[in-house]
Amino acid sequence: MANIPAISNGVLGVNTSAFEAITQASIVVQITLLILVSLSVFCWAVGFTKYKQFRDLDASNSRFLAHFWKSTSLDSLFESLDDYRGSNIARVFKAGFLEMQKLAESASGNEQTIMQLSGIDNLERTLRKSIDLEMAAMESRLTLLATTGSTGPFIGLFGTVWGIMGSFHKIGTMGSASLAVVAPGISEALIATAIGLAAAIPAVVLYNNFVAKVRKEELELNTFSSDFLNITKRNFFKES
Repeated sequence: MANIPAISNGVLGVNTSAFEAITQASIVVQITLLILVSLSVFCWAVGFTKYKQFRDLDASNSRFLAHFWKSTSLDSLFESLDDYRGSNIARVFKAGFLEMQKLAESASGNEQTIMQLSGIDNLERTLRKSIDLEMAAMESRLTLLATTGSTGPFIGLFGTVWGIMGSFHKIGTMGSASLAVVAPGISEALIATAIGLAAAIPAVVLYNNFVAKVRKEELELNTFSSDFLNITKRNFFKES
């Protein structure tokens, strides 16, 4: 049986609480709200994991860079990489060092000078590829935040439009535009708008914050790559 508005002292009472509006909303609006809530939950989960990821990256990179600039041997530094598994700069160094080993093993006799001239290009490509892989790892799942931030208000607007349509339908069915008739539909429509904004605004804030952190990490990776190339050029790629 449909809920009948309560009448007290000759006044028609309409229950327009948020919970009642959601439970009595149409199935389309309820599905819309479920989608928005699910997106919001996923966004907060991504935000938590990304925060932890960047926090660990900063700590590991700081420790590795301190060791890198104090180290007098790249070989000994390479052997200690297991202590810096959380550092993306350490992984870039590992890729570059392994490429240097391959170039050293391929060098022989009179061909060494030619190898050195092309070897730097190989090393640069290896470092660039390693940085690209690290960038892809840092940017993973950020599309969910961007998608929620851009589509959340429109998904909520869809629920809003549907709720208002329901109100007009009731007006036409009952032949009355009283508050008791239009209030439930208007209430669920406004709730859809509110939840859409509640899902989108944090997603946009998180996305912008993490994009800034990704750009900062990219700068640090490129800076380390340049420093590493300068060191190797001075010490390992001198023409004979």
